[in-house]
Amino acid sequence: MSSNHACSLTTHNGFPTSAPSYISSLKHSSSGITYKRPLLSNQSSLLTNPPYRRLVSYAKLKNDIRCHSLNIETPSSAKFQLNDVIEAQQFDRDSLNSIFEVAREMEKIEKNSTGSMMLKGYLMATLFYEPSTRTRLSFESAMKRLGGEVLTTENAREFSSAAKGETLEDTIRTVEGYADIVVLRHFESGAAKRAALTANIPVINAGDGPGQHPTQALLDVYTIEREIGRLDGITLGLVGDLANGRTVRSLAYLIAKYQNVKIYFVAPDVVKMKDDIKEYLTSRGVGWEESADLMEVASKCDVVYQTRIQRERFGERVDLYEEARGKYIVDKNVLSVLQKHAIIMHPLPRLDEITVDVDSDPRAAYFRQAKNGLYIRMAILKLSLLG
Repeated sequence: MSSNHACSLTTHNGFPTSAPSYISSLKHSSSGITYKRPLLSNQSSLLTNPPYRRLVSYAKLKNDIRCHSLNIETPSSAKFQLNDVIEAQQFDRDSLNSIFEVAREMEKIEKNSTGSMMLKGYLMATLFYEPSTRTRLSFESAMKRLGGEVLTTENAREFSSAAKGETLEDTIRTVEGYADIVVLRHFESGAAKRAALTANIPVINAGDGPGQHPTQALLDVYTIEREIGRLDGITLGLVGDLANGRTVRSLAYLIAKYQNVKIYFVAPDVVKMKDDIKEYLTSRGVGWEESADLMEVASKCDVVYQTRIQRERFGERVDLYEEARGKYIVDKNVLSVLQKHAIIMHPLPRLDEITVDVDSDPRAAYFRQAKNGLYIRMAILKLSLLG
């Protein structure tokens, strides 16, 4: 591999003795994943500062390290490593398999009462500009169960300098001085990408307005694999607010990585799935169909993925919200046509779109799905910080 902007590091006993100035972006040539690496000053800081250890875990090449502005040479046995997690499209099947394998390891750690200290010395900052229960708490639980520490703000839109007019970019530049990784939820689509372009540490998108929610999609696909036993050849029904639901958008992107998938869209007219997702699925050879008949779709599906109608995305158009709310409800009648092996999923929170009498049915997987979020986020943190 060649590059017009190369540099070499000499090493002693496998560790750099000299280093370049900050390498802003390194891209693995086969996976296409971009890696960020901090400034290295000397061998001592490399050994004692957690972010610096990340460079060794990924980029150590026997007695020589070669780095490039766009590409980095790595041996075929190099560990899989995440950096920014911004959108579902960034993953391929191999990377998904790697994440799921680590998630299964994390499940064993979580069940072990002694836990793990693998992330001792690392700090995670959670910046949430929108409300969250499961995502924020599961990330914080994940970090603590792996021995790390958490800096958190629950309502950054109101209780941070954003209320004074500070830009997201300035906030990120400040917070990266205090933490090793940032988990960001924001009300604007594209905010996570802006943060990642600014930060010199990994940024994890925990939901950006009506844009995407990639870690939710990862736990959703993981849940489907655990519950159904396969990902190729599944039939999936996406129900509810498909226009504003970032979870269904990210899930559609991820499930398109698999073969012989069929997707049904069931949504009120005012919140139908947007054309960009339909066009993407078509380009990937994924069959999709819109339907107004939830009962018929449920009878055909391996997975019924219900979502709430998101009041907060309608602004002053309360009339449109009321028009959409309550049109498609998963209840005992839907259960009666659902196949025995099929499951019902929901990213939560729910309002009235799944009746509570469905909860006791073994096909109701949404609370198991929420639990899987812990294992996936433990895996993401481990892979982002250690590889």
